[in-house]
Amino acid sequence: MAVPQRRTSKTRKNMRRTHFKLEIPGMIKCDNCGEYKLAHRVCPSCGTYKGNKVVE
Repeated sequence: MAVPQRRTSKTRKNMRRTHFKLEIPGMIKCDNCGEYKLAHRVCPSCGTYKGNKVVE
């Protein structure tokens, strides 16, 4: 079982955790209404996807 001999310092712990951060979602403008929406999703305000009316 791998157990560290000494306590891990705050600096080393933080250096290891540099990649554990939240990323902002891929937001794009809707081609139809201009509102921001998540990429590859139906627009919640107008209901279009790739220029086609999907949701009434």
